[in-house]
Amino acid sequence: MRYRVSRIPEHRHEDNDINNRGLQFDLATLQAQLSRRNTLRLFGGVAAFALVGCSDGDRAGEPGNRQPTSGGSVPAAVTDATETAPPAGPTSAISPIPTEAATPASACNGTIPQETAGPFPGNGANGPNVLTESGIVRKDIRSSLGISTTQAQGVPLLVRLTLVDTRDGCRPLAGYAVYLWHCDREGRYSMYSLPNESYLRGVQASDPAGVVTFQTIFPGCYPGRWPHIHFEVYPGLEKATSAANKIATSQLAFPGEVCEDVYGTSGYEQSRQNLSRVSLQTDGIFRDGWQLQLAEMSGDRARGYTASLVVGL
Repeated sequence: MRYRVSRIPEHRHEDNDINNRGLQFDLATLQAQLSRRNTLRLFGGVAAFALVGCSDGDRAGEPGNRQPTSGGSVPAAVTDATETAPPAGPTSAISPIPTEAATPASACNGTIPQETAGPFPGNGANGPNVLTESGIVRKDIRSSLGISTTQAQGVPLLVRLTLVDTRDGCRPLAGYAVYLWHCDREGRYSMYSLPNESYLRGVQASDPAGVVTFQTIFPGCYPGRWPHIHFEVYPGLEKATSAANKIATSQLAFPGEVCEDVYGTSGYEQSRQNLSRVSLQTDGIFRDGWQLQLAEMSGDRARGYTASLVVGL
């Protein structure tokens, strides 16, 4: 498939093409699966990774006062002039994924800052919208959707976000949806730098513990930005089809020592150079405070890393 960046996204309604039925088709399939197994067997047993969203102050539709699939006020979109188109580079085969590890409950210590979605969201805000593509609800985001066989290569990374309500004793938020995306090892974003690809983008629904997990690769570092991952929170899978329905937008940051370790591997050479020219203190997004966005890391570059973050709404 080829995405075209434009002011108005294309909407395709090809009812006879199973590959283009979008999220509604995926939801119908998921409901059929749920009728054949109980909810605990499908969603239980996932370790917690907390996702903290929304800014402080009066907000309509707080987590403690709304149902997961309801609407609510939507934060205004934030622009980010510091994020520019990253360079091009090759991709390769998929790598193994690390095992999951629990996130301590003590990690819930505040609401996550609201951040920009950047210029490459792929959520319909500035043209292409991957959220309407069939198959976007997935855990493993290393491959592209549709007919593309491209798979992003890099150090394996398991991202675990735990959604909690910070105004209700950090109660886990089940049934919410998270859209997560980031650049590849070469610093490129699918659908933009790579218009024929849609890898490193996916949606997951939070389980009864408020947890979503994504299997991916450690992102590269492109000029002017500290290594990061974007994510948006939606009130439910049914709403996770357009940026207009999001209730929180933020970014996950990585510790410097882990970045240096990862960027010592083959394929990340340019990232190593770019990392040397930026810091959390000088990054245009994180310099005003990154403590609630800094992932807790485990693992190593040989076996793969796990990045855990409590995201409070």
